[in-house]
Amino acid sequence: MSQTVCLALTGASGMPYGLRLLECLLAAGCRVQLLYSQAAQIVARQEMDFELPSRPAEARTALLARFNVAHPENLQVYGREEWFAPVASGSNPPDAMIVCPCTMGTLASIAQGLSDNLIERAADVVLKEGRKLVLVPRETPFSAIHLENMLRLSRAGAVILPPSPGFYQHPQSVQDIVDFVVARVLDQIGVGHTLMRRWGEAD
Repeated sequence: MSQTVCLALTGASGMPYGLRLLECLLAAGCRVQLLYSQAAQIVARQEMDFELPSRPAEARTALLARFNVAHPENLQVYGREEWFAPVASGSNPPDAMIVCPCTMGTLASIAQGLSDNLIERAADVVLKEGRKLVLVPRETPFSAIHLENMLRLSRAGAVILPPSPGFYQHPQSVQDIVDFVVARVLDQIGVGHTLMRRWGEAD
């Protein structure tokens, strides 16, 4: 049975990671519940020349067309104040949640359990229900406050996965670097992929 994965896009730099992750999750047959912030729309436009519509239904149509999704029913998109979305309740949590890219503000809010919008609430649900939460914080350098929030979340069961690509794969393009990070995220939630050759495998 395929996984249900909640994917949240926030306003940190690194939208290529988030959209490539969405593409790979859908290609793997996962059911994806997509959330995104207003700042994520700005970053998508700046970094990828991609207009992510404000209306969830329009965003869903645009993303299905962009990735030529074989099973459109596997993608659902929810607004940040859509409190009747499945991810808002512990009675219907996803199997895993990924915040990619993750701003320091979102990370801090999750660490403090604020739940002021659907992204924060969904992460709170995933943590309290003992499901896998993967945060991909795209910031450098980290301040002591950032590190303390990450430690708090790690102790609560979250996976902190900064997008730190390895170069032993001899990447030939930006896409190779993006795929390296996306592969590590997919590994964390047990979704198969062929994005990179694993260490020790023959060519």
